[in-house]
Amino acid sequence: MDPASPVLLFDSGVGGLSVLAELRKLLPDMPVIYAADSAGLPYGTKTEAEIAARVSGLLGVLSERYRPRLATIACNTASTIALGMVREVLRIPIVGTVPAIKPAAEMTKTGVIGLLGTAATIRQRYVDNLESEFAAGKRLIRFPAPGLVEAAEAKLRGDPVDYNEIGHAVAGLRGQPGGEDIDTVVLACTHFPLLNDELQEVLGPDVKLIDGAAGIARRIATLVEGQPMARQAPDLAVFTSEPDSRPSFAKVLSHYGLERVERL
Repeated sequence: MDPASPVLLFDSGVGGLSVLAELRKLLPDMPVIYAADSAGLPYGTKTEAEIAARVSGLLGVLSERYRPRLATIACNTASTIALGMVREVLRIPIVGTVPAIKPAAEMTKTGVIGLLGTAATIRQRYVDNLESEFAAGKRLIRFPAPGLVEAAEAKLRGDPVDYNEIGHAVAGLRGQPGGEDIDTVVLACTHFPLLNDELQEVLGPDVKLIDGAAGIARRIATLVEGQPMARQAPDLAVFTSEPDSRPSFAKVLSHYGLERVERL
């Protein structure tokens, strides 16, 4: 194993930075390449076939170019649709992103759980199976909140957060039967934890927010345990469209340890 071989984090946009932040805590010396399919954003409005083809194709190209030791699909939508196909194509370990329904079911006191995700994620049978396996006897209230993806992207660019989108997402959960009893909300999109403060403000202090970023980081750490790692160059962010050139965005990427930027 080449110590400089990176872990590849792939997302449709900047949402996977929430996973990268957790990974840095566990593996600060691990070389990382962060890849954002900014040209394909958003995924939540695309068909399953479009997402599967796009994700598997891009991960093939990225794997060939950067030779990662492991790839992580840091995107709930892409994972629930394309994970199986990608694992068949690539010959490296692939870590997916799973909506944190199991820990939410263990955490809830009222038995009513909210789930915010993209439209493509919340309609997947994979989510149905997670609910059946881990939240039997609980009520899982789902709501598609694609506007939160755009709000998170704007926040990371240094633009104001649109609180109308935050309010719309919360109202979409609360307005459904039993919604007033929600005490735990699963953030089933890696973009959404970037809006934790705003969501918590609108939901209120008695509602717990949970996402899968820490669990993904632990899984990566387990798979690379004992491997040599040494960063021989600054970590890289790759975008499929022209990257935002504003200094404010470069500062954000630098905060996550991404000092170089390229277009794929």
